Amino acid sequence: MVAWIQAIIERGIRRPGYPADDWAAAWAAERFEEFGLEDVRLAPVELPCWKPVAASLAVEGGPGFEAFALPYTRAKAQVRAPLSRQVAPGAIVVAETAFTELPQSYVRDLATAWHDPEGVFDSLTQVLPFQLDYLDVLHGAMRDGAAGFAGGLTGVPWETRDYYAPYDAQPRDIPAVWLSGRDARQVLALMDEGPRTGVLTVEAESGPAVSHNVIGTLPGASDQWVIVGSHHDAPWASAVEDATGIALVLAAARHWASVPARERPHNLIFLLTAGHMALAAGTRAFIEENRAMLPDVVLQLHLEHAALRCVGVDGELVPTGDPEPRWWFTSRRPQLERLVHEALVAEDLRRSFVLPPDVFSPMPPTDGAYFHPEGVPLVHFLSAPMYLFDSADTLDKVDVAGLEPLARAAVRIVEGTAGWSAREPS
Repeated sequence: MVAWIQAIIERGIRRPGYPADDWAAAWAAERFEEFGLEDVRLAPVELPCWKPVAASLAVEGGPGFEAFALPYTRAKAQVRAPLSRQVAPGAIVVAETAFTELPQSYVRDLATAWHDPEGVFDSLTQVLPFQLDYLDVLHGAMRDGAAGFAGGLTGVPWETRDYYAPYDAQPRDIPAVWLSGRDARQVLALMDEGPRTGVLTVEAESGPAVSHNVIGTLPGASDQWVIVGSHHDAPWASAVEDATGIALVLAAARHWASVPARERPHNLIFLLTAGHMALAAGTRAFIEENRAMLPDVVLQLHLEHAALRCVGVDGELVPTGDPEPRWWFTSRRPQLERLVHEALVAEDLRRSFVLPPDVFSPMPPTDGAYFHPEGVPLVHFLSAPMYLFDSADTLDKVDVAGLEPLARAAVRIVEGTAGWSAREPS
């Protein structure tokens, strides 16, 4: 699995419509065929493509700072306007951003089960890869007629401007950039000395593109289906997001291809979707194209983000030897929840929670989220390390020790559905 992850990330940035993402889809299809999956195909998915070219914020009478344009904001602009800490008409808003801290004792209170043999959930706090209200600030700037937006990553535990957010591919007609914490603090210090004018420059390319879902099947012992999926695109050359998910799906496909059809509990679909970074375009397309089969899906198992927890040290991210807390979003079906918990304990997947799919929002925060409102039973594995949308997501952040236990747990969960029927809730 590590070799697969390394091969994927070596191709470069895998955003939707990028050559490296197209390569990853074709490469994964080759692996499906190599393992002996049937009906292997690349299903086209139309989606928007966004490619940043350059971005900067210059302070008149002071220095200029390189920046990173927020995805799908105004593609080309150069705006000269007053700098302001507050949203104001005609101003460039300079807003500080700090990632959200989530006590794991709070998550435990929301969980239906957990596996925490170390007893760390009482004291552990996780840093999430976003500030809960940053979109409110951006939308406020748009609503109130601000000339531009500069988000300063001053509360992020390492130095970066490479923050690919928001990732919903929704166009926002305002020039907007991210500044590193160090650069943002310099800008704010200059503003504190007196009124300042800034020049915000952005250049990006956007337009339609075609990516592909990667699909392969195996026949099983029933006429119903289990779907095992993840996504193949990413914000950067990202290792955790989601080269690890690709590797886990490939491992599942290789395992089940080696098992006689009569020992597979159900027919199996292996799915690597396009366009997670474009509002789960591939998942939505798969659902629309295969809606007739959804009533016969016993389980949709999604596998994402085998991640190490990191800490910030002197402006750098340093991996620890511990996994990031693992979230297993599981449909509210007691038999299914028990099955997942038993798999976590059997494989000693510490720092794991079994959570309702809608515990944080109406849908789980996963690439497979759109299966949930369709009523498909699901188990979605996800972790949310603070570097998830950043170019710092490199091979050293992968939870290598967790890959095999995660793959075995996925097999256990599928095996445990033997005899289940999509028509009889578990």
